[in-house]
Amino acid sequence: MTVKKTGKFYRRVLAAAAILLALCMAGCGPIASSSPLTQREMGNEAGTDLRVHFIDVGQGDSTLVEKDGHFMLIDAGERDQGEVVASYLEKQGVKKLDYVIGTHPHSDHIGGLETVIRKFEVQKVLLPEKEHTTKVYERLLDAIADKNLKITLPKPGDSYSLGDASFQIIAPNKDYGDNLNNWSIGLRLIYGKNSFVLCGDAEKDAEKDMMANGLPLKADVLKLSHHGSSTSSSEGFMDLVDPEYGVISCGKNNDYGHPHKEILEMLKKRNIKALRTDQLGTIVAVSDGSKVTFPEITEGTDGDRSQGTAADKDYVINTNTKKFHRPDCKSAASMKEENRKTYKGSREELIQMGYEPCQSCNP
Repeated sequence: MTVKKTGKFYRRVLAAAAILLALCMAGCGPIASSSPLTQREMGNEAGTDLRVHFIDVGQGDSTLVEKDGHFMLIDAGERDQGEVVASYLEKQGVKKLDYVIGTHPHSDHIGGLETVIRKFEVQKVLLPEKEHTTKVYERLLDAIADKNLKITLPKPGDSYSLGDASFQIIAPNKDYGDNLNNWSIGLRLIYGKNSFVLCGDAEKDAEKDMMANGLPLKADVLKLSHHGSSTSSSEGFMDLVDPEYGVISCGKNNDYGHPHKEILEMLKKRNIKALRTDQLGTIVAVSDGSKVTFPEITEGTDGDRSQGTAADKDYVINTNTKKFHRPDCKSAASMKEENRKTYKGSREELIQMGYEPCQSCNP
């Protein structure tokens, strides 16, 4: 039987060859040169703030990190979120991504990466060694091959720079068979005295290996793994990370019950402030190297540190389209006066009133 070899076929062959080459290199020595974290942790008072955007992609994950004009994207939600993520990146001034990381092959993490890779200049792509047979994963490999990019495999202990910040790979630490969640790339992002830990959907077995590998885990902010599922965030792991903030990326009324009740109770017991994309939309953390703040989020009025609420802001609402905008949005400027109203309050209040956020300005 003859097989018709299309251009896509050859691209997939090239992508597979790139993974094999990366495997060979991993066996021969470090994939990336390691930089001493002690120097990075000193920070740079003259530099700009580190900003970490936990992008609201519904029931999925996507995180944009920016420092000194350098950008890294970790995951991009489901495939239908690719344009949403790309639009958000454009609004942040992204033209080139220093790093694109697909934590593991599940579609709610890598689905939108194909769109992003095709739209932006990308310098380095990191994927775990574990492959998958889904069309979503194959499309991602096609995009990587089409852009003539090589795949870098994560190696615990390797460090990379992002402007004046750095990040260190902390997972995966071994072969996890068919458990795709445990293959998740985990990293610790560092700027000055502040740090963030992000580990995709890593479950308790992977957390145990991170605890045993001897690499630092302490962080001011932890993006809770697996959307706040009880399969992750084990007691020992939380003891070592010991965050002040826990960010949960999940969709409203999702079928998985994320975040699980026991995880929310655990966060409250540990006095960790939980910030959820299903309640707050996109969440932006800002570090000046000494402290981490969330400029658009304030404490709940009842003093409950298990949940934040969005700060009151100015919005422009369109009573005809039932959408709300930032005051500087082009759509708001061209709005018919009879449909235009100003509103001061929270994003959540407007959504509860039946208004939808503008897809262009992402208020």
